[in-house]
Amino acid sequence: MKLNRRTVMAAAASVAILAQPMMAAAQDLPRNVRMVIGSTSTGGDTYQAASIVADALSKQLGINIKVDAVGPSEGFKALGRDKRGTTIMLFHDHAYLGNLYGIAGNPDPFDGYLVGPTLTINPGNAYLVAKNSPYQTMDDILTAAANGERIRVAIQPGGVSEIGFTAMRNAARVRAPGSEENIVPVNTGSQADKNQAMFDGLADVINGSIQANEQFTALPENDQKAMRFVWLTATPETLQKSPEAGMGALSRDDMLQYASPQTSVTLDGTTDFTFDKEFFLIYNKDMKPEMMQAIDEGLAAVFAQDELNARLLEAFFIPDFQPMAEGSAHLMKKRDTYREVIDALK
Repeated sequence: MKLNRRTVMAAAASVAILAQPMMAAAQDLPRNVRMVIGSTSTGGDTYQAASIVADALSKQLGINIKVDAVGPSEGFKALGRDKRGTTIMLFHDHAYLGNLYGIAGNPDPFDGYLVGPTLTINPGNAYLVAKNSPYQTMDDILTAAANGERIRVAIQPGGVSEIGFTAMRNAARVRAPGSEENIVPVNTGSQADKNQAMFDGLADVINGSIQANEQFTALPENDQKAMRFVWLTATPETLQKSPEAGMGALSRDDMLQYASPQTSVTLDGTTDFTFDKEFFLIYNKDMKPEMMQAIDEGLAAVFAQDELNARLLEAFFIPDFQPMAEGSAHLMKKRDTYREVIDALK
């Protein structure tokens, strides 16, 4: 169909009008933005996720975003001091779990800050046993606790590391009330510390991840460092979105064997407990709404492109963009579910 000059000009004008809200909002953002993260490591998944998203968002909005690994306490302090929108925060579920567990320096992000949007999921949160362990499955572990055996679980107190441990104790309580007392924590620090607790025979189960521990599952059983996955906390829907090849020798089909429903850690006797480690943004409560809208729109644009999604998947992250309103509501509902489990065991 041949278009006349008037039709072409009208179409161009419509495109310009549609672009104006995005352009105007983007212009309200500062040229330099500091993205603090709730980790002090520049080699962990939080920094990696932040770097990938910040790079894409910087290009989309035409601003500079610098990732700063300051940890949760300093991150929340920096965010609370900056009403101008020059500081934003990227963190994962520890942001609210640390508060639920009463960890010092972890304020309630839903009280005094603004939460959302969600960005991506690390599907690798896991629990492992030594390869020569008598416990082959989570059912073996929960049955042993019901039979009076003491199960030692190495975790880093508070947050993501502890929520699966809490879920184990909750499942034990649902299955055999009182047996939750037989699932006990071995409080450690880094992943290396948790691994060492297993190597030294100080823990029967450890919290780990596919990324950090898959290499140990490939070792022969007679190796002191050999491990076996028994549980992946991610939802099966999330794992289905991961690359089919998986990671290392662990394929996506292998992963699904360790997740619900094939591996069941009950929440209430009817449904399974699941936990996706989600990364999201947090803002100062007085940041201008148009600035947050500009970031929402910028994220929507970059997540609609193949480049960002491909980079995330290559790094074993699952794209998980939900704009601020939806993301905040989703995370608040998730927080409330886990609060009930945590409070029931206090």
